[in-house]
Amino acid sequence: MPKRGGNISLTSYDDIFETDESRAESQLERVQSIRLSALVPFKEHPFKVVDDEAMLRTTESIAQYGVLTPLIARPLEDGSYEIISGHRRAHAAELAGLTEVPVLVRRMDDDAATVLMVDSNLQRENILPSERAFAYKMKLEAMKHKAGRPTKNNSDQVGPNSWSAQIVADEAGESKSQVKRFIRLTNLIPEVLDLVDQKQISFNPAVELSYLKPEEQEMFLQAMDEVQAAPSLSQAQRLKKLSQEGGFTLDAAREIMNEVKKGDLERVTFRNEQLRKYFPRSYTTQQMQNTILKLLDQWQKKKARDQER
Repeated sequence: MPKRGGNISLTSYDDIFETDESRAESQLERVQSIRLSALVPFKEHPFKVVDDEAMLRTTESIAQYGVLTPLIARPLEDGSYEIISGHRRAHAAELAGLTEVPVLVRRMDDDAATVLMVDSNLQRENILPSERAFAYKMKLEAMKHKAGRPTKNNSDQVGPNSWSAQIVADEAGESKSQVKRFIRLTNLIPEVLDLVDQKQISFNPAVELSYLKPEEQEMFLQAMDEVQAAPSLSQAQRLKKLSQEGGFTLDAAREIMNEVKKGDLERVTFRNEQLRKYFPRSYTTQQMQNTILKLLDQWQKKKARDQER
């Protein structure tokens, strides 16, 4: 068994003859062809990768032309690569039958990788409220880490946090208050947040509902389901006040939600869970709506024909 000396270390043959120039070159970013099996999604990636019509178009394009824009990923200690930008392209490439994709390999720390991941995905046209909410939150936390914590000599606790929030807002083209309102949505339980994504609950009422405790949000959902109506801003604000005053109960939520709002007399709403069992999981909300309207149109025509007989 070889003995180890105090300051003696064994060097490989390649390391002995490797120049400073070649070492520097090995650290440069370059596009590599990497197997899809070696790519892993970014941890807590907030942007959803779904098999919708846009994904179908991307898959068809990649099957015909390949992946034209390289993914961006960073190397991990276990030999895999964490995708920073290009989750949808990676999924489409897999659907198209590819085994390898071009990847720009970039060494980045957690905070820098998070900021780039968010910024690259926020360029997309259609972003769900939940995606934007968690993306803003992740980027803000990463920028706080980069700014550093206040010290005894710098006791302005809101300084770095305030600057970070303003930077996130400026780069997103939003006001700082709007960014904070989006981040509030991360306090919603998944079932309520899904209704926000499906546009069954509007953004402003959703922000107010985010102040409810999780168990109160569950009661709110039950009340909403019973009365088959979405909350107005005024109703959501009163539900929030009930929670703050410690008077939130199912009966109280039901009473508020049971009020007839202007325009509701001519509107019929369904919760997503009530309709999902009738459609394939891949169907979007818009596809379900189109199918329902088509079936109603066929039913109406059949009814008219029956009356003519």
